[in-house]
Amino acid sequence: MNHRFINGLLRLRPVLSDKIYLRILFYKFMGKRLNLSNPTTFNEKLQWLKLYDRKPIYSKYVDKDAVKEVVESKLGTNENIIPTLAKWENIEDIDFTNLPDRFVIKLTHDSGGVFIVHDKKTFDLDAIKDKLKKSLSRNFYDEFKEWPYKNVPPLIIAEQYIENADNPEDLNDYKFFCFNGEPKFFKIDFDRQTNHGANYYDLNWNRLPFGEVICPPNPNRQFSRPKNFDKMIEIARKLAEGTKFIRIDLYNIQGKILFGEMTFFPAAGLGKFTDEEWDIKIGNMIKLD
Repeated sequence: MNHRFINGLLRLRPVLSDKIYLRILFYKFMGKRLNLSNPTTFNEKLQWLKLYDRKPIYSKYVDKDAVKEVVESKLGTNENIIPTLAKWENIEDIDFTNLPDRFVIKLTHDSGGVFIVHDKKTFDLDAIKDKLKKSLSRNFYDEFKEWPYKNVPPLIIAEQYIENADNPEDLNDYKFFCFNGEPKFFKIDFDRQTNHGANYYDLNWNRLPFGEVICPPNPNRQFSRPKNFDKMIEIARKLAEGTKFIRIDLYNIQGKILFGEMTFFPAAGLGKFTDEEWDIKIGNMIKLD
């Protein structure tokens, strides 16, 4: 994202309606006008949903802490939830004394603000606190008009560290794209720390002929279908119930399915595909009132 442009646009926030703000944002990043009266593409419809699909429960869906209660309620169990080890309201309150050697720090109101501590004895606490301070002041509603984030209370949480024994350096997660409560396809990200890519698949594990410009697909990267993949689809379906569009992210660690997060607006609805035709095809899957 062009942070300089975003910061400049934020200064005009008091005099811009959400609709005008999104029109400017969309033109800058997508290179074309935003059609809100008759949206057709996936990215256009995500902008429409930002404006007109505003249910209070959505704020809990994107809250990295509160969403765990939602998941437990929808699934009837907490076995798919990564345990929370500690919570803090202020950076000054952070105390890692009673935490294990490895853990993960997240911000409840942020997207992408994840800090992985591989070894408590060697990590740079001051550097993490500095990053947390900057992230605590962010509001995704202000920047991209993602309304569900508007009223999420900022909170710092520590979670249990999880690791894929087959590939400790790259934790594969399965991101299910769900339309009107039904999973239609998913993607797997890979090589995040080196050469980030992502392959898309249908639910029969056939690779789809498109990807994202920012993290392009690689046909040479092969992934084995988990034995309990149908169970993952079932979980995604239950969690997506009652939404027009949502992406459900799940991990599969040696056969144990764990919930990652829910996302209403992948790439803030400003992500270009390697084949623009798929922007329209996926857009057709979202049914607007």
